[in-house]
Amino acid sequence: MQTVRKLRKRSGFTLVELLIVIIIIGILAGAMMLIAGSGSDRAEATKIISDLRSMKAAALMYYADGNKTVPGTDPIKALNDYMDRVISGDYLFEEGTTDTNQWYVGRNNIPPSVGSSLAKNATESALLLNTASADLTVNKYAGGDTVYMRAR
Repeated sequence: MQTVRKLRKRSGFTLVELLIVIIIIGILAGAMMLIAGSGSDRAEATKIISDLRSMKAAALMYYADGNKTVPGTDPIKALNDYMDRVISGDYLFEEGTTDTNQWYVGRNNIPPSVGSSLAKNATESALLLNTASADLTVNKYAGGDTVYMRAR
C-alpha cells in the first residue's frame, strides 16, 4: 500500500497546466501593449500642443520686443532665442496667407494615430488645420497634415 501512495504523489506541474499559465500571461501582456500604445499617442499629442503653446508665447515676446515682421531666413531660430529649450524638426513659424498681421506656429508630418488624439483636443487647444482659421473638428484630419496654432 505504501508503494502505491508514493507513485500517485506528483512532484511538479503538468504540461497542460504550464501551457495554460503561459497563455494567460500572453493575453495579459497583449492587453497591456494595446493600452500603452494609445497612451503614448496621447502623450505625443500633448507634447505637440505644449510645444506649440511655448512657441506661441515666444512669438508674442518676439513681437513685443519690436520685431513686427516674421524673420525671413530662419524664423524658428528667432523664436528659440525666447524659449527655454531649443525646438527643432518639423515645427514652423509663418505669417498668415490671407492676413500678414496674423502669425501662426505649426507642426508638420504628424502621424495619423497622433492626429486623432489632436483632433479630440482641437477645440480646447485652439488648433487649426490651416491658416484660414478652419478648425480641426470641422475638417477631417489626415495623417501627415500640418497643425497650426494662431500666435498673434
